[in-house]
Amino acid sequence: MADKLTPEQRSANMSRIRGKNTKPELLVRRLLHARGYRFRLHGSAAGRTLPGKPDLVFAGRRKVIFVNGCFWHSHDCRAGQHAPKSNADFWSAKRERTASRDAAQREQLQQAGWTVLTVWECEFKKSSDLQELEERLVGFLG
Repeated sequence: MADKLTPEQRSANMSRIRGKNTKPELLVRRLLHARGYRFRLHGSAAGRTLPGKPDLVFAGRRKVIFVNGCFWHSHDCRAGQHAPKSNADFWSAKRERTASRDAAQREQLQQAGWTVLTVWECEFKKSSDLQELEERLVGFLG
C-alpha cells in the first residue's frame, strides 16, 4: 500500500514526534512525584552522562526508568509489532537498531551498578493498568 502523504508531509509529521516530555513520561513523573519520590530528568547532569539518557534518574538509589514508545522500541505488544508497509526495509532496520541499542545501553547501566526499569506506552491504556503501573513503580523503587 502506498503512503497517502507526500514525502514532505510525512517528514513534517515525523519531525513533530517528541523524544522528551511525552504524555506517558509526564504521567509516570506525576505518579511518582505524588508518591513523594524525587528524581532527575534526562536533561540533568545525572541523566546526560548515563548510557541511553534515562527518562528518570534516582541517583541515590542507583535506579533509572525508561519510558518507551511501543512502536519505536519494538515492544512485543500489538502496537510494537505493527510494521509499516511504506518504506518497510527502512523502518525495519531503524527499529532493529533501536532495540539493539536499548539492550546495549541497559547492559552498560547494569554493569555500572544501576538497576533499570522500562515502562511501555501500552501500560497506560486503561485506568486499572495505571494502578498496576503505580504499584510496579513503587515496588521497583522500594
